[in-house]
Amino acid sequence: MTLREALRKGTDILKSANIEAPAVDAGVLLCHVIEKDRAYMYTHGEAMLEPAVEEEYMKMIGRRIQGQPVQYITGHQEFMGLEFRVNSHTLIPRADTETLVESVLKHAKELSYTSDNVHIMDIGTGSGCIAVSLAYYCPQCRVTAVDISSGALAVAGENSERLGTSDRVEFIRSNLFEELHNKPERINRFDAIVSNPPYIRKADINELQIEVREYEPIGALDGGWDGLEFYRAITAGSSGFLKKGGLLAFEVGYDQAADVANIMQHSFKDIYIVKDLSGIDRVVMGWLNKV
Repeated sequence: MTLREALRKGTDILKSANIEAPAVDAGVLLCHVIEKDRAYMYTHGEAMLEPAVEEEYMKMIGRRIQGQPVQYITGHQEFMGLEFRVNSHTLIPRADTETLVESVLKHAKELSYTSDNVHIMDIGTGSGCIAVSLAYYCPQCRVTAVDISSGALAVAGENSERLGTSDRVEFIRSNLFEELHNKPERINRFDAIVSNPPYIRKADINELQIEVREYEPIGALDGGWDGLEFYRAITAGSSGFLKKGGLLAFEVGYDQAADVANIMQHSFKDIYIVKDLSGIDRVVMGWLNKV
C-alpha cells in the first residue's frame, strides 16, 4: 500500500465511523507512524509502506474509531509552540488554555524587570503545559506545579525535563494547597497563582463527546454540581500563599466568567476578563487586596 492509498483508506474508514475530521485525523496518524511530516506525506504519495508499518497504522485507525483521541494514540500534543507528552493521566492541552498562559506571561515579564525571580504556582498542572510554558518563555519564572495525580505528575516531570525547565519547575503531589501548608517557606511567597481547574458541571459530563468523557481523566473534568467547586476552593486558599497584590488567574468555561469574578471579588481587586481568539470569555484575573 502506498502512502496515498493509506491516507485514502484511513480517511474513508474514519468517515464511515462519523469521526468529525477524518482526513485530518488519518493524516496525523499516518505522519506519526511513518515519522515524517505532512509535506513528506503529500510529496511522497507513491512511497510504499512496510507491512509492519501498515499494520500499525490500521491499528491506530481502529483505536480512533473507538473514540480514543488522536493525542492519546500518538502520545503528544502541541501547546504554545512546544511539544508535550500526554496520556490518559492528563487532560489534552487545548488552544483555549494558551490565552491563560499568555495573560500570565505578560504579567510575569513585567515583574521580571524589577525582580530576578518571579514565583508562580500552578494548581492542577496535569501534563505541565502551563507550568512548563511559563518557565520556558520567562526564564525568571520559578514555578511550583501541584497535582493530586501521581500519574499526571510523572508525565509533567518528563515534559519539563525534555523541554529544559526542570531546574525552574518543582512538582508537588497535593490536593490543592493541602501539602503546601506543611511548607512554611511557601506561605505568602507567590507573585501569581494560575489554574485551569475542573469546571464541567457534574450533570453535563455524560453529554460530552466520547473522546472526552470516556478517555480523559474524569477528576480533571468534574467541577461539582455547578462547575464552580474548585474556583471557590482555590480562591479561598490562595490568600495564604500569594504575596499582597499577587495575581490569581483562572481559565473558565464559556459561561462561567461572571460567576468566577463574583467568587473572587471579596478578596481580589481590579478583576477583569480576557477573551480567547474565538471571542469567548476565557480567563478571569484579579489581584489580592493589600489590606
